[in-house]
Amino acid sequence: MDLNFTAEEVAFRDEVRAFITASVPAETRRKVLEGLEVSRDDTIGGQRILHGNGWGGPNWPREFGGTGWDPVRQLIFEEESAAAGTPRLLPFGLKMVGPVIMRFGNTEQQKRFLPKILSGEHWWAQGYSEPGSGSDLASLKTRAERKGDHYLVNGQKTWITLAQHANWIFCLVRTDPAVKKQSGISFLLIDMKTPGVTVRPITLLDGSHEVNEVWFEDVAVPVENRVGEENGGWTYAKFLLQHERTNIAGVGASKRELLRLKRIASEERKDGKPLIADPGFAARVAQVEIELMALEITNLRVLAAEAERRSPGPEASLLKIKGTEIQQAISELMMHAAGPRALSARGGTLAATYLNLRKTSIYGGSNEIQKNIIAQTILGL
Repeated sequence: MDLNFTAEEVAFRDEVRAFITASVPAETRRKVLEGLEVSRDDTIGGQRILHGNGWGGPNWPREFGGTGWDPVRQLIFEEESAAAGTPRLLPFGLKMVGPVIMRFGNTEQQKRFLPKILSGEHWWAQGYSEPGSGSDLASLKTRAERKGDHYLVNGQKTWITLAQHANWIFCLVRTDPAVKKQSGISFLLIDMKTPGVTVRPITLLDGSHEVNEVWFEDVAVPVENRVGEENGGWTYAKFLLQHERTNIAGVGASKRELLRLKRIASEERKDGKPLIADPGFAARVAQVEIELMALEITNLRVLAAEAERRSPGPEASLLKIKGTEIQQAISELMMHAAGPRALSARGGTLAATYLNLRKTSIYGGSNEIQKNIIAQTILGL
């Protein structure tokens, strides 16, 4: 396997690098590169800039307004965007509900929702987890009762990332409580402005507000907002989770943070020697870098499968496990390298990032569950 870029791919890399540097505001890129909080306006602004250049859907086929890029170009774009400090593209629309609507939605839904994901007009949230229904997602209790041409939705979703910014949410709801739990679930698209929808913040350990509870009290959702068949939502949910797990790997962002780790570890300490000069610490950094290189190759394999219109298989679970472990390892090494500065005004975001990344091995299906999937689908256990 030749891992070197062709001349055309090198030219594409240079094009992406030049466009991002010239088009994304320098202050926005500085926030990303220094690990500072990126605002809603920064995120939407980044999406609109890319959309204006025809790059709003880097992983989408051309027929739905995407770039139609091959796997290598998708990888180059992800890595160059992360390295240059482009705000993270919102995965909930682009890499979760968007692919579901493309595969299982009807033509009207595709025309109605997909362009607004690309333009940044719709900010989507993911309504999956509930109290007591996280890893065992099929046990969810949020109920949707059919009332003519609409459903009445009642229940609670929790740990909903950035729901305070969202204007739409895709939800798994129970439409038939009398059948096997996986068989009675439907997939609804819900306007967050609908009466009866309430968003309540959950304050995290570092004082930030990233996740929320979302309550539904007699929320009327048109039947036309149901994706696919009634009670067929479990199939669509599994398809979405495979795309989510692929996205969680975050190869480009991890490569950027690895470089940041090396910069911090190269700074002189009180004894005049940088931490990177310590053989033990340098070996730990090298190990993470090797694992990241292997993850990148696996990511290319998954992207190649998606390009052939095949749903990601158990490789998505591998990406999720190793991707999150690498993210956590880098943040831990960064805390070690910064030492007491990690809690200072200068390095405070390092501590917040470290705490925040503890969740990555849990959401999107815990890493323990991913290992079960691999055992069952690859090893036949």
